Amino acid sequence: MTFLSPWRLLLLVAPLGLAAAYVVAQRMRPRYTVRFTSLDLLRSVAPRHSGWQRHVASGAVLGALVLLVLAFARPAHAVPVPRERATVVLALDTSGSMAATDVAPSRLAAAQQAAHRFVAGLRPGIKLGLVAFDTTARVLATPTTDRATVNAAIDQLTPGQGTATGDAMTLALDSITAQPGSTSTKVVPAAIVLMSDGTPTIGHGDQSPAQAVASASAAAKQAHVPVDTIAFGTADGTVQVQGQSIAVPFDPAAMAQIAQDTGGKTFTAQSASELQGVYGQIGRLVGFDKVTREITAGFTGVGIVVLVLAAGAGLWWTQRIA
Repeated sequence: MTFLSPWRLLLLVAPLGLAAAYVVAQRMRPRYTVRFTSLDLLRSVAPRHSGWQRHVASGAVLGALVLLVLAFARPAHAVPVPRERATVVLALDTSGSMAATDVAPSRLAAAQQAAHRFVAGLRPGIKLGLVAFDTTARVLATPTTDRATVNAAIDQLTPGQGTATGDAMTLALDSITAQPGSTSTKVVPAAIVLMSDGTPTIGHGDQSPAQAVASASAAAKQAHVPVDTIAFGTADGTVQVQGQSIAVPFDPAAMAQIAQDTGGKTFTAQSASELQGVYGQIGRLVGFDKVTREITAGFTGVGIVVLVLAAGAGLWWTQRIA
């Protein structure tokens, strides 16, 4: 919860000061009580309920004042609102390491299954595109609301060689900026979901793999398109190359850096079930916007109710409103 006018919270000094004064006054009561030499006279002027009841009304009044001050500061909280339109491009690694079987039945097969569920879970109004990358990056499905087209493209994925992560990010961003309503400085609400199991190994032109990724990340950040990343696999993955077992550990650090540089979220998944869970979280991220809504009325209403109850308690126990 946040406050739209937080400086008004300074007014909390008033009820806190009253609370302190009340405590001081209660501690001074015995000093005045001993002045009464007649116990009969003291009983006649003292309220019938001299225990905890006499503090209820005062405490409730102070509580009501606190609630009203909080309401005056305009409390608000973020609520998820479904996006009616947005563009998401799914960039999937199809490098040779995706054939590793440390995730059953293989990294690529598990990724395809999870991607199908991700497609099914997206809101109907969201356009979805697909980019695959290994030695090169290629657009298999331009952003569309036709889920059958994207699912068919996912089924076509096969492992290749290399990991051209930078080119994949660039192609995904180009697919987004080509959407109607996008300009050179502003694009439609969009996100890139990048899933890879390894370190980028293919650069672009004269750029090294790391430079290509950094350049693509900078472009995504400038366009305000976050890249949510998934590092998929385990540290023990291997593939067979010409009869030799080659280690292909996943690289969560590389994925985390991309997400950090673009304002996205980063996730790791070491099993098919974990990958499904990650896609579920990302689906909620890209399918909803966070909207700040003011809840002043709620605080005001509760404050008024507490104030009325305080008055009722005072009349019932002490024959006074406070």
